[in-house]
Amino acid sequence: MSDEILPSSELTASEPASSTVEGHGLDVQPSAVDTDAPVPTEPSPSTPAEEPELDAQSSFADALSAFDREHTHRAATKQLEGTVVSISADQVILDIGYKMEGVLPRSAFENNAESVHPGDAFPVSITGRNEEGYYDLSRFRVAQPRDWSGLEHAYAEKIAVSGTVTELIKGGLSVDIGVRAFMPASRSGTRDAAELEALVGQPITCRITKLDVADENVVVDRRVVLEEQARGALNERRAALKEGDTVTGTVRTLMPYGAFVEIEPGLDGLLHISDISRARVAKAEDVLSIGEQLTLRVLKIDPGSGKISLGLKQLQPEPWETAAERYVAGQRVSGAVTRLMDFGAFVELEPGLEGLIHVSEMAWDRKVNHPSDVLHQGDRVDAIVLSVKPPTASDAGRISLGLKQTLADPWLEVERKFPVGSQIEGPVTKIMNFGAFVQITPGIDGLVHVSEIVADRRINHPRDVLREGQQVKALVLAIDSEKRQIKLSMKQLIPTSIDEYIAEHKVGDRVSGRVVELTASGAVIELGEGIRAALNAKTGGGAGTGRAGNAPASSSAAPTSAAPDLSQLSSMLKARWKGNAPAPSAQPEPLAESQIRTFKITKLHADAKKIEVELVAG
Repeated sequence: MSDEILPSSELTASEPASSTVEGHGLDVQPSAVDTDAPVPTEPSPSTPAEEPELDAQSSFADALSAFDREHTHRAATKQLEGTVVSISADQVILDIGYKMEGVLPRSAFENNAESVHPGDAFPVSITGRNEEGYYDLSRFRVAQPRDWSGLEHAYAEKIAVSGTVTELIKGGLSVDIGVRAFMPASRSGTRDAAELEALVGQPITCRITKLDVADENVVVDRRVVLEEQARGALNERRAALKEGDTVTGTVRTLMPYGAFVEIEPGLDGLLHISDISRARVAKAEDVLSIGEQLTLRVLKIDPGSGKISLGLKQLQPEPWETAAERYVAGQRVSGAVTRLMDFGAFVELEPGLEGLIHVSEMAWDRKVNHPSDVLHQGDRVDAIVLSVKPPTASDAGRISLGLKQTLADPWLEVERKFPVGSQIEGPVTKIMNFGAFVQITPGIDGLVHVSEIVADRRINHPRDVLREGQQVKALVLAIDSEKRQIKLSMKQLIPTSIDEYIAEHKVGDRVSGRVVELTASGAVIELGEGIRAALNAKTGGGAGTGRAGNAPASSSAAPTSAAPDLSQLSSMLKARWKGNAPAPSAQPEPLAESQIRTFKITKLHADAKKIEVELVAG
């Protein structure tokens, strides 16, 4: 069926038409003369038109008015192309190809026609004429049927029709759409009785929802048309939005995950909690309130669902752009702890800019296993900037912070407080295969190597002797402050027989000893069990030393005495070791291994546990 709907009588179907035009049964009724309407063309010879019968009081104006009604009706049954001519404070005037322009309210366009300019074209439909003679237009297809066939077409195709509310009746309104129709109050699109009553006498656009030609029963619905128009306008406004646009809106609803913001009536967008601020936001209501006006950026428009994602922080300055200039290594900063992770704690230096304190940078005096051992979320802390790495296309920016650097470094005082050779005491903090770590002071441990644990035997593992937490004493052997290492010895503090011997003797004492070994530089003398002394050949006295220096016995030497009584040897040695050596023989003998001779102590080194002697001639 054609989009054109033929005009019919404005009377009811049961009333006969008084006259017709062009054989279509158009009821000729007096109306305003439109001098701008096109002049009627001559009818085709093949379809002769019936000339309207005019009485004496009729005039050419009446015939022209009848034609204008026909002309307006035909134009209203199809969409026209309207071109914007001008824009006033409340309406947009469009050229629709007729001598008289059409008008649309500014509200029919998105953003109240702010983006509409002269020359823009829009599809429109004619819905009637206003008091100034302009055509009332609609951006939706609207028909003005005048006969039942036109009504049936509009009903079947669900085309909106124009009409006028004539009166308020029980349950709703009476509407003239060419025939009398009923509109229920619930389908009027009004919110209360006052608005319903205000519709009387007003032109409206509605849809036929029930049509019974036989009973002349017609029911119309204005609300469905308003909803469709709102959806259409909403879609147009949504289509006009582009990602990156800046818009204004009103906070309508607050949710745990963000806020819904009304950009325009009926057009909402979601402001996610992560896009509210560059600072971390726990709840949307902490920073936003219902009714608050915001300026936002359109981040994304889902082409399928039409959902709009909005951002507020994107209109705020990006702190990383100048972070490397404002934060430098060694700078002291402060901030609040925002998050605790297994590897460290994040500290907010300013909204949108966080630094990380790694667990290894939290304390000098102990190993921190988890940040919660030192810090808690919400704590305000001071820290030192260790490094700044600006963001790149493939990597996020990072600021490394140190907490322990704000405290005094105990290593700066180690060499002064614990010099080499000093004795320390502390607990065993850790045992490894190669040794044990002993705490010298909080934050500083020293290592006792496995070879420095005991002196009287070899051990396979430190756990054979030590356990964690055990309190021990040790001697400081070496300090490397740069590497932060201290070497300790436990065995050098364990008393031995040589310590007792040194404590019981002094330089100058005469002692007896057995020659254990002859060396190139002298000899090794055993002064007691496990106690050995060094004999230097240069200072060893007048007797020859060493195998090379052993002189053969002189032929004039006195005859040797009889062999000694072996049963008395051990008691004799013991007496000599205690310093009660027998009187030296008159004739000195060269040194030889296993000899028992008399010596004089020349040096005692208690720390080094060394003894030096010289041979007593005699």
